[in-house]
Amino acid sequence: MKILVTGFDPFDGDTVNPALELIKQLPGEIDGCEIITLEVPTVFHKSIQTIRDAIDKYHPDAVLSIGQAGGRPDLTVERVGINCDDARILDNEGNSPVDAKIFADGDDAYLLTLPIKAMVKEINAAGVPASVSNTAGTFVCNHVAYGTAYLAKKYYPNIKTGFMHIPFLPHQAAGRYNTPSMSIDSLKTGTIAALKAIIHNQTDIEMAFGKEH
Repeated sequence: MKILVTGFDPFDGDTVNPALELIKQLPGEIDGCEIITLEVPTVFHKSIQTIRDAIDKYHPDAVLSIGQAGGRPDLTVERVGINCDDARILDNEGNSPVDAKIFADGDDAYLLTLPIKAMVKEINAAGVPASVSNTAGTFVCNHVAYGTAYLAKKYYPNIKTGFMHIPFLPHQAAGRYNTPSMSIDSLKTGTIAALKAIIHNQTDIEMAFGKEH
């Protein structure tokens, strides 16, 4: 088994991205599964093409993309990607699409196919806070969550895809009042737990992680 794990480069004035720093810390093998890591540009469309090129090169069984979610206090495993780019800020090449479809021939949304509840359960069991998220936003993170699911639907039907948001690193939060953060060690522990859940759960578990609003 192979899992491709992607992380974005820094954006919006930050000099680091916890997703990129995290994937640098991951081992090359977990429970007999090969872990392949990939830096992805925080750029609309180029990000998806970068992942598609890696899929064609490595032929992974699953793709887990990871992105920064400043302000969130825990690891949030995304349930859905939507076919909408609506950028409040510029990407790293100055693009800021508004109410734009990611793929004109794509569905309005795709439910992501990794075992999201098993992932949250295992992350929490490892002592790291985690939850299911029902929105990946409308910036490049959602763009990749949706776009990778689209690629799997259209071209790679045997690949499972998913997305996980992570908090700021502590030194990023230092200049931002009342902003949550998480150490790189905790991010690594939680992500390894998530990857183990992917490896050992071909289907998701039934467990209530719903939200009322």
